[in-house]
Amino acid sequence: MTAKRALITGANSGMGLAATIELAKKGFEVIMVCRNEERGNPALEEAKRQSGSDSISLMTCDLASLDSIRAFSEDFTSRYSVLDVLINNAGVVTIKRETTQDSFEMMLGVNHLGHFLLTNLLLDPLKKSQQGRIINVGSGAHKAGKIDFNNPHLTTGFGIWRGYSQSKLANNLFTVHLSKKLKDTSVTVNCLHPGAVSTAIGVNRQTGFGKSVHAVLRPFFLTPLQGAETAIYLADSPEVTHISGAYFYKKRVTPPSSRAKDERLAEEFWDWSAREVGL
Repeated sequence: MTAKRALITGANSGMGLAATIELAKKGFEVIMVCRNEERGNPALEEAKRQSGSDSISLMTCDLASLDSIRAFSEDFTSRYSVLDVLINNAGVVTIKRETTQDSFEMMLGVNHLGHFLLTNLLLDPLKKSQQGRIINVGSGAHKAGKIDFNNPHLTTGFGIWRGYSQSKLANNLFTVHLSKKLKDTSVTVNCLHPGAVSTAIGVNRQTGFGKSVHAVLRPFFLTPLQGAETAIYLADSPEVTHISGAYFYKKRVTPPSSRAKDERLAEEFWDWSAREVGL
């Protein structure tokens, strides 16, 4: 029996690394996707050591660059014809407004638009799986999110929470509309809230603010493995074979905000996203 193949973005640390290790233990072939080899190679060795599996490999892709995503997708599809599980896990939080190579606001660009393009480019190998699964790592922060089509990249009025919550609402809307598009295929797509995971604040931990907050809150955070449990469940459990377009928390379907399941908004946002990435 051929091992299932999983691709995980942001796999060099935190939940991505934890999911890599656990799925490899379950017999999956895992492709770790990291921004560069400097970050990826130590994580690859750690994943192999902790899982006891040699069926783990590393590929590089910068989700802040559409060119990099397209090149990665071509490379991947030239090597592999089938993909069973795609876990869109990579995410960023920025204190000040930053932009991607394509002038997108960084959080929307990486957390949503990069994964939007990547997923669309990998749909063919996912459809060749007996039961392809797409797993979008979202957040409860989506409940505070709004999509302002007049200012999606927050060229004015940028705030950390505004940018992050918008990008997480985007994950839900992407899931909702993609599930409709995949209705007559063997591929499912679901979104999840991992809980408050220790690594989530790691982006800005080196600032004085980040260090102090992290030290105070650390006892209340989940470990990366605890945060990854729902993603692992969605990747492997037979219980979710026929569930698509849902939002999960602690391995259970949970209601998202009303805005996050607005099908008209999801369709409008899909069309906008497709224009942004050139699909």
